[in-house]
Amino acid sequence: MPKIKKSRIAIKIDMTPMVDVAFLLLTFFMLTTQFRPTEEVEIDLPLSHSEIKLPESDVMILTISKDGRIFLNLGSQNLKTRLFGEEFKNRASVEVEQKNLADLLIQARILNPKLRTVVKGDKIAPYGAVEDVMDVLQKTKITRFNLVTDLEKS
Repeated sequence: MPKIKKSRIAIKIDMTPMVDVAFLLLTFFMLTTQFRPTEEVEIDLPLSHSEIKLPESDVMILTISKDGRIFLNLGSQNLKTRLFGEEFKNRASVEVEQKNLADLLIQARILNPKLRTVVKGDKIAPYGAVEDVMDVLQKTKITRFNLVTDLEKS
């Protein structure tokens, strides 16, 4: 005796809620993303084999350009405002003179004792400028600092 087949009911899945959630997530990430401000000077980093990652926060970056100029980046807008003033709050880094560098480093370390020091120099920067920055770091008792390099591709 043949069985009577039941007719299948077509299932329709409404995709509207999933599209709504996708667009809500997209707008959330677009509105909360903080883009890195443009650098004050273009730096071509030297190559090395070191794979140590830079920390994300509490970093003080000393940048030395091709022509020996020194830039200081404190990362935090609050710290930049307190150290340099309101007009430098949104800048990536601030150009400093070597004679003022020691005082600025001491003040920054007083404002945030957790700051880690990083030296980021161009590969064709004059050695004298890098040596002067290292002397200032030594005079201000900052004996632990990292040098930023690009990973050498083998």
